[in-house]
Amino acid sequence: MRQVVLASGNAGKLKEFGQCLAPLGIELVAQSQFVSQEVEETGLSFVENAILKARHAAAASGLPALADDSGLEVDALHGAPGIYSARYAGSALSGTAKDAANSAHLIANLQHLPSHQRSARFQCVLVYMRHAQDPTPLICQAAWEGVIMDTPQGEHGFGYDPIFQVLEKGCRAAQLTPEQKLSISHRGQALAQLQRALVSRLE
Repeated sequence: MRQVVLASGNAGKLKEFGQCLAPLGIELVAQSQFVSQEVEETGLSFVENAILKARHAAAASGLPALADDSGLEVDALHGAPGIYSARYAGSALSGTAKDAANSAHLIANLQHLPSHQRSARFQCVLVYMRHAQDPTPLICQAAWEGVIMDTPQGEHGFGYDPIFQVLEKGCRAAQLTPEQKLSISHRGQALAQLQRALVSRLE
């Protein structure tokens, strides 16, 4: 198995990404094995932040690195919360409390708009770097279209999933099973792109 470091401390991502890449002979390892702190996300786009994270993990580990940066774009808010999705309501909270605060803040900012003006999408950018100085990293990007609703529904997922109405399913993202979500979500689509790109790069 070829080892690749995942530029994240998220155990859920490590498992999800690892399952997708294992058939390619790739074993994902957490960057926490090599470095204690994650890099500061100073980029102004998902692509910039993903590259920063991948380069940091590759430099710390000496291994190829995979990073993702993702978030929610709302058209009526000119793309916000965007790269600040995880800390939209501030950075003091964590876990489910942070998720609830971020969603409540977003709903408050959209309360004056009818549902047909609440179009939004989740974006995911994945970056694979062969080494820290890789001049041509693989970059995969995918989006998942939906509408922001006022009331949370569903028991699955995380983040903004309970208020994100999935257009093709007619339900909230949090009402999908993890398997259903991965098959159509922004992250699932980006992972599928990455799988195809890595097959040719690793040959």
